Amino acid sequence: MEFEFEESQSHYNSGSQSARIWTEQWVAKWAYCPNCGKSQLNQFAANLPVADFFCGDCNDQFELKSQKKIFGRKVVDGAYATKIERLASATNPNLMLLNYDLARLSVTDVSIVPKHFFVPDIIERRKPLAPTARRAGWIGSNILLDRIPASGRIAIVKDGVSLPKEVVLEKWRKTLFLRDEEIGRRGWLIEVMNCVERIGLREFDLDDVYAFEQKLSRLYPKNQNVRPKIRQQLQVLRDNGYLEFVGRARYRLKSI
Repeated sequence: MEFEFEESQSHYNSGSQSARIWTEQWVAKWAYCPNCGKSQLNQFAANLPVADFFCGDCNDQFELKSQKKIFGRKVVDGAYATKIERLASATNPNLMLLNYDLARLSVTDVSIVPKHFFVPDIIERRKPLAPTARRAGWIGSNILLDRIPASGRIAIVKDGVSLPKEVVLEKWRKTLFLRDEEIGRRGWLIEVMNCVERIGLREFDLDDVYAFEQKLSRLYPKNQNVRPKIRQQLQVLRDNGYLEFVGRARYRLKSI
């Protein structure tokens, strides 16, 4: 895997326009599908509403977001209605986040958020565009990256170094069980995964997760039985190999 852009690929005067072409060409040439391991992704025709690339073997799709600075707590996305409608679809895309250094004309970091981490709770509805705007009334969306567990941000390239492919594929497989969960249930599982990670310990007690009861109550105000719901989600995570049950209400987070 090489990280330098091919300058001859773009004839734009704008650095951002050139970077868009360079990053798309880089993904098409060097990125691989973390779902099945295929070593090349295919690019969709321009202006597809959601996705940019697809895998010709497993049909997983990918939306590319690229920028110079590190991604913050949210990333701007497309039309809100389109995004929400596609969440439960088999063609909902994975999100590829790519950082580049324009001075060195090279890729620095690439990570992917698997599509099974996308639930309505992490899609933020933006305000409609003003009546004076060219697309007056159009409603966009933001993807709330800070609502995604660390296990849902799988690095492929970090600081200009590619991670071993077998490590990437293994991390991907660790959370594939979420794809089998109905989208309404996935939100709870993902939030409990967030709570477990925020404890900051490899082994933890049930009471450590109960400490997030108020936070979960605010996120899901209609649920009046938060503690039983927490226990239920921990059992699902245990049954799917994300956690190990140590005994006496104690759990161990498996390596991700």
